Amino acid sequence: MSLEELIDNCKKGRRKAQEELYRKYSNVLFGICLKYSRNKTEAEDNLHDSFMTIYDKIGQFNHKGSFEGWIKRITVNTVLQKYRKQKHLDVVTENYGEIIDVEVQETNISLSRLLAYIQELPNKYRLTFNLYVMDGYSHKEISELLGTSTGTSKSNLARARMILKEKLEKENINIA
Repeated sequence: MSLEELIDNCKKGRRKAQEELYRKYSNVLFGICLKYSRNKTEAEDNLHDSFMTIYDKIGQFNHKGSFEGWIKRITVNTVLQKYRKQKHLDVVTENYGEIIDVEVQETNISLSRLLAYIQELPNKYRLTFNLYVMDGYSHKEISELLGTSTGTSKSNLARARMILKEKLEKENINIA
């Protein structure tokens, strides 16, 4: 079944098509959910909520642009919306004027350990860090997504980087 047929069958509410869509994209979307969540269980919940939203809104997809990009955007927005509702994104009053750049050079840290450090960040820092560093959003876009100011986005990113830098230094990881 082609992707277009799969999407059309999902629009018609066919369970087999929804199941196939889940099998085809669940790993990619789970990676996104894991990146924005505090732990695996929360990521699984976010994945479930994302697919429910995708199934609900698939009728809005008009085959213009990338379908995978469209479902990734829905997944990120679903996770962020959940955090906004839970009031985890309170405005930070700290002002870190200079943005701290953290570069890891020739390190032995595993990807899973680095992900664990990122997941340990407070929600507002983790979300801002992932949106900016991992997904390439601008501070203006982040402030719109999270309902904060651009300055708060910059401050949250600086604080996230500082926390990660401190964690890496404690493990004697070489940082520039």
